[in-house]
Amino acid sequence: MPSNALAVTRFEHRSHPVASRRKFMRRMFVAVGLWAVLTLVGLVIGMAGYAYFEGMSLVDAYVNAAMILSGMGPVSELKTTGGKIFAGSYAIFSGLIIVVATGIVLAPIFHRVLHRFHVETTD
Repeated sequence: MPSNALAVTRFEHRSHPVASRRKFMRRMFVAVGLWAVLTLVGLVIGMAGYAYFEGMSLVDAYVNAAMILSGMGPVSELKTTGGKIFAGSYAIFSGLIIVVATGIVLAPIFHRVLHRFHVETTD
């Protein structure tokens, strides 16, 4: 098996035995790492947009970006047309990040559960 990080996320075929607990934990570590990177990239994009379009300080931009990224909504009132368009687009983008990140983290769990049901056993 290749030793690169993406090889850890490959799932075994139903004719193969269920992955060891150690391999499963590595998959989860990679999935959570990808989730963290995706979230951080989304947060940086939001902070940059709020700072550029609304002239917010980094702290205010962080609060607004984090609130939208988490699905809570903006904190500060938006004053510029560019800021409003950015905020709407960023909200759509954030919703997609939530869906993708959830899929990345849950995929190894669902695979393991479903794989246990479909493993071929021989007597």
